[in-house]
Amino acid sequence: MHNRWTDQVVGERMTVDKEFTQDVVNSEFSNQEWDLIMSAVEFEIENPESPADARIVANTEKVATIVPELDDINAQMQAMGGAPGGGSRDRGSGGSGLVDSVKSALGMGGGGDDEPDQERIDAASELAGRYGEELQAHLESKGRWEEICAVAAQTPSGDES
Repeated sequence: MHNRWTDQVVGERMTVDKEFTQDVVNSEFSNQEWDLIMSAVEFEIENPESPADARIVANTEKVATIVPELDDINAQMQAMGGAPGGGSRDRGSGGSGLVDSVKSALGMGGGGDDEPDQERIDAASELAGRYGEELQAHLESKGRWEEICAVAAQTPSGDES
């Protein structure tokens, strides 16, 4: 189910994307990883009937499905000598990211493989949530929040069964 309100904020999203670049650089994700995360995130407006109470939330249910691709991107970047997240952090791996990636690819991971994935999912969800807050603040500053809420309130909730 596609939200009509998101069609109406394409220009604002492009502006927020530019403004959010530094947040991505400061995160553990590369720009390529962030683009993949954003492809899995759907933004929704809670309580659109009341713009004063409404807020943009990031539905990150699908982020877990792209973690293997995130790991692939990370391994490729490390194999090419690049650091994830624009070099700001090394995901706490102490510089052994490539070795960990190779071990993981060979099925020799240290048993706790689910936990780092959950940490990445949580980090991606938190960053996407901040992006939603920035988008809402931008729409409010442009005087478009009430209009967008009105469109969202008219959009069916997606229960098509």
